[in-house]
Amino acid sequence: MTSEEFEAIVRQTVSDLPPELRRNISNVAIVVEEWPDEDTLDDAEVDNPLDLFGFYHGIPLTERPHNYGLVPPDKISIYRQPITRASQSDSELREAIQRTVRHELAHYFGIDDDRLEELGAY
Repeated sequence: MTSEEFEAIVRQTVSDLPPELRRNISNVAIVVEEWPDEDTLDDAEVDNPLDLFGFYHGIPLTERPHNYGLVPPDKISIYRQPITRASQSDSELREAIQRTVRHELAHYFGIDDDRLEELGAY
């Protein structure tokens, strides 16, 4: 899958979200990067870059103070190489991209990994 096709799936995943959810996404950039950098690996407490598919860099909506504003956008990074290398087929790759985008958006909305596990998102 080309980089352009990968990025198109990321964009489509966001577009396919329910409208009421999409309306609440603001001041966050969703970007595709090849690999996580060392600082992100440290922040995520991950040793092997192949183990990190995405990362939310920012302050979740549920933790923002009432006067939060005039700040640079948060960022959701989707890491192409780890996702691509872990996938055995195009359909598996597509599912991994979609799952990762939704997972990182959940963090943006203030849902942590423990709650995602409770909800059966893993």
